[in-house]
Amino acid sequence: MDDEQITKEELLKRAKKPAAEAMRLHDFYHGKTQTALRCRVRDLDDFAIWYTPGVAAPCRAIHETPNLVYKYTSKWNTVAVISDGTRVLGLGDIGAKAGLPVMEGKALLYKYLGGVDAVPIMLDTRDPDKIIETVLMLQPAFGGVNLEDIAQPKCFRILDTLREHAEIPVWHDDQQGTASVTLAGLLNAAKIVGKQLKDMRIVFVGTGASNVACSRLIFAYGANPSNCLMLDSKGILGKHRRDLYLRRAEYVQKWHLCQITNAEELQGDIETALHGADAVIALSKPGPGTIRPEWVKNMAQDAIVFAAANPIPEIWPWEAKEAGAVIVATGRSDFANQVNNSLGFPGIFRGTLDVRATTITDEMAIAAAESLAQMAEEKGLSPDHILPTMDDWEVFPREAAAVAIKAQEQGIAQLTTTYEEEYQRAAEIIRCAREMTQLLMREGFIPEAPEAED
Repeated sequence: MDDEQITKEELLKRAKKPAAEAMRLHDFYHGKTQTALRCRVRDLDDFAIWYTPGVAAPCRAIHETPNLVYKYTSKWNTVAVISDGTRVLGLGDIGAKAGLPVMEGKALLYKYLGGVDAVPIMLDTRDPDKIIETVLMLQPAFGGVNLEDIAQPKCFRILDTLREHAEIPVWHDDQQGTASVTLAGLLNAAKIVGKQLKDMRIVFVGTGASNVACSRLIFAYGANPSNCLMLDSKGILGKHRRDLYLRRAEYVQKWHLCQITNAEELQGDIETALHGADAVIALSKPGPGTIRPEWVKNMAQDAIVFAAANPIPEIWPWEAKEAGAVIVATGRSDFANQVNNSLGFPGIFRGTLDVRATTITDEMAIAAAESLAQMAEEKGLSPDHILPTMDDWEVFPREAAAVAIKAQEQGIAQLTTTYEEEYQRAAEIIRCAREMTQLLMREGFIPEAPEAED
């Protein structure tokens, strides 16, 4: 067996390891988040301050001036992570209870990477109107809402309706978060291969919430939609898709994409679409085998492949590179070039909360993408380094500052700050969150799990 074959086997073994470890460690810890106190309790007499009778004073103040809720409570830093479990990772419709581990994981990332307190909330309903109603009723307790893993097309209507009617920022991370990080990675990938975004033929495999949002942000940044292709499970989108025309009231975004993409009016499957393409952004059916090496061989010279399905990418990275791709990215942390929204949402929401923005716009998402791309470029771009990693802690306060400034420029921030002030504030909040976790680990309050048995 040659060295190359050994490397492939090792990579495959590494790719399968997280699932086994997840089962063992989820059982050991019985969940990933818990409530911790922010205030001091010097003795039991302090209960008279934090609860009754003392708590009546801030209650009366908030009743007279509602915005004081941000000053006297943790609303300023608390986000609800809300899902109905109908479109979970690469698992699909697994229901509210089965989706809870993912939302807990999201809350963990919010805290550790962004210093944001997040509460996972699973809703036992699939009715979009009930989801909208529930989120609006929860507003008093939260500074923002992160919608997660909600099936399309209802996820689009839920987000659009809540952004219109909510008084706090509502964000669908599967849409805006994924799009921010994908745009950042694509900008740097294009620099490495010496291509201009406006000239590139980009194929989007999958038209779920993530890729629809990716296309929207990438087109807004300068890619030419008429030169790009979108595919769903039935093939290439275009004006020929009568099935979508007949359901255009339901699939509004898909039908819109049929109108603005595919000027050549191509019909066919992924193989047809990839012929001559400069880049493919796949957020579709988990692989391997969803995208085949022979299809990558027929892409343009210096091809870019983003295979971001979870838990298994549409094509293994080594297969794509052997087929001629210069840059390959996946959604996984155990391969180079992780295109994962975990690089985006902690910093984006940090900046949003810190200036008390009323919404999160596409322009704020683009500001975050530019910040991500710039940081990776400063550290040195290469085919295996197009984005920062989550080890680059500086990325999150930098994103926060970029987002906070953009929110102020757009007139949707209720507080003002400078880039430097927000960077320092965000960096300190994030530092405290990380060091608190590390302290709990050192002191044994978060115990070390036993080693796995062979």
